[in-house]
Order: sequence, then C-alpha cells, then structure tokens
Amino acid sequence: MKEEIPAISFLSAGKRFEQNNASFDVLSRVTGHIQKGSITALIGPSGAGKSTLLSLCNLMNTPDEGEVLVFGKEIRHWDIRELRKTAGLAFQSAPVLEGTVRDNLLLAEKLHGAQHYTPEELADFTDLPRVLLDRNAKELSGGQRQKLSLARTLAGLPSILLLDEITSALDPSSVLIIEKLITKLHRQKQLTVLWITHNLEQAERLSDTVWFMAEGRLLETAETKTFFKEPKHEKARALLQGSGC
Repeated sequence: MKEEIPAISFLSAGKRFEQNNASFDVLSRVTGHIQKGSITALIGPSGAGKSTLLSLCNLMNTPDEGEVLVFGKEIRHWDIRELRKTAGLAFQSAPVLEGTVRDNLLLAEKLHGAQHYTPEELADFTDLPRVLLDRNAKELSGGQRQKLSLARTLAGLPSILLLDEITSALDPSSVLIIEKLITKLHRQKQLTVLWITHNLEQAERLSDTVWFMAEGRLLETAETKTFFKEPKHEKARALLQGSGC
C-alpha cells in the first residue's frame, strides 16, 4: 500500500534573522512530518521558534536552509495564493484590514474567488456577535480581533489550519466555543491542524500529537497521551512540572 503523503514536512528546515548587525538561528535543522487529518499541538517556552516554524508553512517566511513541503510540494514551488488558500494562518495579533468586519470576512472571495461561508455564518461559528459585522474592524477588542482572524481564515476553507495562540485573549466560554468549532471542522472536513498554544491543558485536551520545541530546535515528538504521561526530554519534563501538570 502506498504511504500517504504528509500534510506538512520539515526537512532540516532552518531560519536565521539579523539583529544589531549579527545573525542568529531562530530555527535549526527542524525535521518532522505532520500527518494529514491530525491535530498537532506545538508547545514550548517563549522564543522557541514556534511561530517562525508556523510562518514557513505558507511563505510568511522562507527557510534559509532545508525544505518545507506542503502535500509533498516544496513551498517555494507553490503559487503563493494557492498555498495560502490551502494552508490558512490565524494568529493572535493578526492585523485587520481597513473597512468593516464584513469587509474583512469577504477577503477570501476577493483573494481566491471562493467564499464557503457567509459573513453571518462565520460570525456565528466564532462567537463574534453579528451586530459587529458593520462596525469598523479597527474598533474591535483584542479578543474580538482573534475571533475575526480565525473567521477570516476559515472563510476560504483551507485544508490545513495553522493556529498561533488564537484563544489567548479570550474568556473561558469563548475558548470552549472556538475549541468545539475547530474539532468539529477537523472531524467533518478532515482538516489538518497545527496549533501553537501555551495552554498545556488545551494541548492535552485537543491534540493527537505533541511537538515540543526549545531554542529553535524540535526536541521531542510523541502521541499526546504518551508525552504528557512520560516526556523524554529534560526540558519537556521541566515545562510540564512548571505548569503543575
């Protein structure tokens, strides 16, 4: 039987940034595979390189070494619009566009010529009150912007959801609504989800697999139950002990 191509593959992927006339590695030789239809929690301390790794998946950043493949095709060989339609990114501090919330939610149609949900449906999905649809998007609170970022990403119905701390500014009830939405879409649409979270209970509750990163390196990957029961790397054990898990 032919082995299924992973949704995302990192092959010795590295990224370096320049700061104060010096170069430093943000990511160093990351290798791993995200299986199609899985939910993977990407965890680790701040500054571990998690957001940078996520940004490589839809060319928000380009690797300086190694390769990143989406459904077997190296990201630099994708048409960028098609790539971002396939791998949608929602993040905690996503910028809002000029205009209303409705204008922002119609972005997928403008970019890709396809809109799978109406603005009203997207607002309902993400617990964003419909009364906000015709409000200036820049007037939204931080939590409302996070919901808008997710709703805008879902509008194009990507095959891969890249989620960067999308519930960090939400109240507990809204967090549960978003989690239920993601798990429902994952189940119904067979979405692949790569989810950065600092909420370890969320990671344990939702994911199939955990990737643990620190200092720009992928130090451990494991099934979620195995990771939380018996992490192998000392830095992972320290993270879990510090959280009270």
